[in-house]
Amino acid sequence: MAKKESTFINMVMVLFIVAAVAGLALGYVYNITKEPIAKARKAKIERAIKEVLPEFDSVQPGYKIMSYDGTKAKDSLVFFKASLNGEWVGTAVNTYTMKGFSGLIKLMVGFTPDGSIHKISVLEHKETPGLGTKMAKPKFIDQFKNINPADFDIQVTKDGGEIDAITAATISSRAFSDATDRAYKTFMQNKGGNN
Repeated sequence: MAKKESTFINMVMVLFIVAAVAGLALGYVYNITKEPIAKARKAKIERAIKEVLPEFDSVQPGYKIMSYDGTKAKDSLVFFKASLNGEWVGTAVNTYTMKGFSGLIKLMVGFTPDGSIHKISVLEHKETPGLGTKMAKPKFIDQFKNINPADFDIQVTKDGGEIDAITAATISSRAFSDATDRAYKTFMQNKGGNN
């Protein structure tokens, strides 16, 4: 039996077949995992809303509001207004900053109607393990609990504020404060999402 000659056309055909099979396999895996991933993201957002707001019995579907500083619409903040027995009890704001040590940080900040921060939850980050990741620990995050940024400077102390930065993770601490400040200013500018 004669061995097939390795020509340019043969190599291109084999490469095309391998790429087509790989592409079909990736598409198949994507279609299988797309729905579970979307459900997991939705569940994560729902848990964060429950975590950062006072008790509520209904929450409006999220709606986008452009950041107070006029950043692009794709970077809008998402507001979730919550009520208890028909009375507005707070708004959860899905906010972000690009100022983290490793870039993007996403938070869910819960505000009461007067603009006070009820609680904050970290949704997403890629900060340094053991340093910037401490932003989700109570020692740091609880500094923001039940304060009103109208009379409390949420910058780190190195910048003249009242927040103690995480040791060896000042950039992450500043970024956390930046995302929180973005949520607060957008919340106030839009009357808590009632605008």
